[in-house]
Amino acid sequence: MAIKVTRVSPFSGETNTREIDTTQEKLDLYKSGFGGLIQNIFPDLSAGDREFILTGITPEEWDESFGEG
Repeated sequence: MAIKVTRVSPFSGETNTREIDTTQEKLDLYKSGFGGLIQNIFPDLSAGDREFILTGITPEEWDESFGEG
């Protein structure tokens, strides 16, 4: 199940929306602060998707700022 997640990037100030393969329940658990580490709540997501949920930085912005890899 993919849901749309919208965040504002601290790098560009732009509002971005990505479809991420997770559930609203997992997002709510993460937002509550009681679910633990993001990698434990979303172990099946890519590092890029977790970073987007955490900070709003897209994988493309990350690569532009820090290089690939």
